[in-house]
This record gives sequence, structure tokens and C-alpha cells, in this order.
Amino acid sequence: MGECRKRPLRVRFDGHVKLEFPGARITSDAGLLVYRELDEAFGLTAGFKDLIAEPRTGKNIQHSVTALLRQSVYGRLAGYEDTNDAERLRVDPSLRRVVGERAKNQVAASTSEMSRFETEILATDDNLNTLTDVCGQWIDHVTKRLPRKHVVLDMDSSESPTHGQQEGSAYNGHFGRTCYHPLFCFNQDGDVERAMLRLGNVHSADDWRSVLEPVVRRYREQSVERFFRGDTAFANPELYEFLETEHFFYAIRLKGNNLLHQKIAHLTTRPVGRPSVKPKVLYESFLYQAQSWNKPRRVVAKVEWHAGELFPRIGFIVTNLNWHAKRVVRFYNQRGTAEQWIKEGKLALTWTRLFCHAFRGNAVRLQLFALAYNLGNFLRRLALPRKIQQWTLTTLREKLIKIGAKVIRHARSITFQLGEVAVPRELFETILQKIDRLRLVSETG
Repeated sequence: MGECRKRPLRVRFDGHVKLEFPGARITSDAGLLVYRELDEAFGLTAGFKDLIAEPRTGKNIQHSVTALLRQSVYGRLAGYEDTNDAERLRVDPSLRRVVGERAKNQVAASTSEMSRFETEILATDDNLNTLTDVCGQWIDHVTKRLPRKHVVLDMDSSESPTHGQQEGSAYNGHFGRTCYHPLFCFNQDGDVERAMLRLGNVHSADDWRSVLEPVVRRYREQSVERFFRGDTAFANPELYEFLETEHFFYAIRLKGNNLLHQKIAHLTTRPVGRPSVKPKVLYESFLYQAQSWNKPRRVVAKVEWHAGELFPRIGFIVTNLNWHAKRVVRFYNQRGTAEQWIKEGKLALTWTRLFCHAFRGNAVRLQLFALAYNLGNFLRRLALPRKIQQWTLTTLREKLIKIGAKVIRHARSITFQLGEVAVPRELFETILQKIDRLRLVSETG
């Protein structure tokens, strides 16, 4: 029976082809080793054991919380979205090397171990709060070595479809389905500063303080210019006052009303003559105070006349920036990238697929997806050669992470013989060299 299992399979269309299944001697995720190198350069996962309260007290603990976190994050980065894949991945050579510790010479954690880690250990109040802070701590690790002159925060919400009787699931009229309604805060580099899972039927800006205040607190003592952008859901006088107190510049979309339209009435008269093919764009800036505001604030209006349209397109932005109106509008429009990053997280990491029954378990998984996203984004923006800097996280997963490799073990080393298809040796070497330079900055910084 054993000989039959080892005998190569054959295909009829080509008699020269043999199919073998060497198991743990082959890996399909060899590109994860590059991400682990970046992780090590900045010390991202190394300190996790000092942050999490370890409830396990027995002497037979097989895997540390650091190893379990790595398995959770790297598995999601490679496209394995839940713990059901752990039973197969625990013997994968690439995953075992990036997890490290005991897994290097034996096996990584099983499905039951990973489930307990995500739904019990990380789901306690203290550990979930700590896990929620890790995204920001990772960003701080990077910015301490690579300082920036300014930070731009973008807040936006998304939807995570739910099924059956999941806790916290509710119908959301805007999305037209039952879902969760997570809230995200990104910086201008596309990193997730903070994320929070919320019930499905809450307003887009509900509980914004829980997400924004911890992020603002981290930047409070840093000597950088600070900016905030948000859509009409965040047009809230409490938010304006908070940002002004924290010395943030902001540009937030404002919903139009009769008073605002009266302020720009002279721009809404249709231009005389044949309209040009190119839209005619007009700008206006004025002071305005809504009844709920504690003081007048600057509002910038943009009026666009398009050929073939009877009425103009009008938008309002409330801001404390003293820039020219056109520049304010251009700055606000850049917040559209936040929607692209959310979309990328959905496509590359499927971070809105939260299928645990318990709401708290899904909250943990959202944080793990956010960490995997940040690790992927760090490599994209810090270590990729110029010729592939525009690759999306999906492209990186398919071309870089999903590199097949043959694994050869020696007495004192292990060799991964990688296939050169989408990423040749020269490109791989350039990525490792850039990570080495980042490591040098980390050690001397």
C-alpha cells in the first residue's frame, strides 16, 4: 500500500509527465519569507508576548502567543482567511519558518489551537483592547526609523456581510443587507491606524471617538503637521471642536442646505453661450455658522457646469485650512484613496469575511486582518523596487507570496529552491537588499 502511494501518477495526454506529491518538501507560499524578513527588521511581532495576558498556565504549552499571532497574520496575508486551513498549513515549510520557535523543527499550531487563540485568548477585554492598539504600534515602529513631516488621517466605514444568527448582525438600509459596519482610520500611506467592528445598524460615524482619539493621542507629542479628512457622515460640530483643540487641520464634506446655496447663488446662474466640452469649474469661500456650531467656520464651495447637464454639480467643504479654495478641494478629493484601500483589503485579504458566531470573535479577526494588511502595505511602500511599486496587495499575493519552492534540508540549514516565473532572482534580491537597508536604519536610528 505504501509503495502504491509513493508511485508517481500519470496523465494520458503526455507520457513523459509524472505527478508526485512530496508533501512537506514543497511549498506554494515561499514569498512569505520576504515579509518575515521585513517583520524582523522592524521588530513588529517580536514584542507581542509582552503585551498579551497569557491565560495558559500549564507546562505543556506548545506555541507561544507570538508564534500564534504570526500564524494568524501570515496565514491571512497568504489568503487563508480563517482557522480551518491551519491543519494543512501547520506542516507547510514556509509557514513553519515564518512562525518560528517550535514550528521550525516540528509543526505549527493546529486548527483547534488557532481557534482557541482567536476566540478565547485574544477575545478577553484586556487582550482585545491591546490587540486593537497593535496596528498603531507597528506604524510607530516604522515612523521612528523613517520619520514623516506630516500625517493625514482619513476615516471611512465599510460593510461586512453577515449570515444566519451572528451576534451584532443587523439590517443596514444604506448597504441594503444584514451586515456589520466596521470603521477604519487610515494614514496617507495606506496603513490602517485603527479599526473597530460595530453593529450593523449604526450610523457611519457612530463612536468615532473610540477610533480617532487613540490615534490623535499617539501623534500629540510628535512635531508633524496633522490633517484630517472625512465625508458628510463626519460633518459633526463635536468632531470640528475636537480637531481644533488637538491642532489638526481638517477638510470635511458638508451637506448642502438652503443657506449654503444662497451664499453661492451668483455662481449657479447658467453661463451664457454654448457650453464648452470641458467642464467649467468655479470656487467660492465664505464664513458660515450652523445653528449647532459654537462659532463661524470657513466653507469652500465648488460649482461644476458640465455640457449636457441642466443643473450644476455643487459640493461644500468645511475647513480650518487657509489655503486657496481650489487647493482645499484638491486636498479633500484625495480622501478617495481611503475607499480604494478598503476595497483592496476586501479583495486581497477578504477582511470583511467575518463568519464567527460571536461578535467578539469577529472583532478579534478584524484586528488580525488589519495587521496582515499593514504588514503587506509596509512591504509595498518600503521595500519594492520602483518597477513594481504600483503592484496591489492582490498582485503581490499572486506573484510574490505564491511562489512555489522545493525545500531541501541539510544538517545545519534549509534551502528553498524558488521558481522564477513572475518574480526573478534579481527582483527578489533587490527586495531583500532594500529590507537590509531598512534594518540598518532601524539599528542606527
